[in-house]
Amino acid sequence: SHWYHPQPLPLLCSKNKNSTTMKISATALALASLTGLCYSFTTTNTGSLKIRPASTTAILSATVEEAATYADPSRYLSDHPKNNVPPHIAALVGRGLHTRPDHPIGIIRAKIQEYFASLPNEYIVYDAEDPIVTTTQCFDDLRIAPDHPGRSPSDTYYLDDSTLLRTHTSAHQSEHLRSGVDCFLCAGDVYRRDEIDSSHYPAFHQLEAVKLFPKEDMAGADGLSGEDWENSAEGKGPGGVILVCW
Repeated sequence: SHWYHPQPLPLLCSKNKNSTTMKISATALALASLTGLCYSFTTTNTGSLKIRPASTTAILSATVEEAATYADPSRYLSDHPKNNVPPHIAALVGRGLHTRPDHPIGIIRAKIQEYFASLPNEYIVYDAEDPIVTTTQCFDDLRIAPDHPGRSPSDTYYLDDSTLLRTHTSAHQSEHLRSGVDCFLCAGDVYRRDEIDSSHYPAFHQLEAVKLFPKEDMAGADGLSGEDWENSAEGKGPGGVILVCW
């Protein structure tokens, strides 16, 4: 796929000159939570709530109705010449599977959320954000090059020249960082024009965690990437677990 990098990338953005930002993907964390392990990280407008220790049902029920407000295919279908969203994809938006307490995706998401609730920092949860984003949010703010194939209409569902169905939850990072939030989770459904096979489907879900660290805390890893980053003390979380940075 054009979207996935074989190696972790350098840190991409900062809150200000004294801070850097790290995104931790959490697919393996979810599996670790379900199996009782302690730590595991790997690659893989807006409703929000603050993480508190709570039952799975309580955590998820708060935003299921908000996520469902986007279940309106007419929002995504038009006769604009750049619109390439087919009806069957428009019909998938707004199901809110990640907010349903009885759905496997919702259960995994709740397990991840419960883990972050156990940490000292208070993470705000954004899980009912509008799946329509701008090219600036989805690409420019994340330093995705103008000629990156992921921007192509063959890879992305466009509504018009400047808006699209988000291809990753990272499309919401910049707005939250600019608002001053320094610890948050972002979960939601995302869309890419992938060919369907055993490991690809054009609609799927992501959950990412973002935390800003003081620049002085990360000074030892300044300028590092790839294996150099992974092998640095700053690139390892509790118990020596590698933190994947994008």
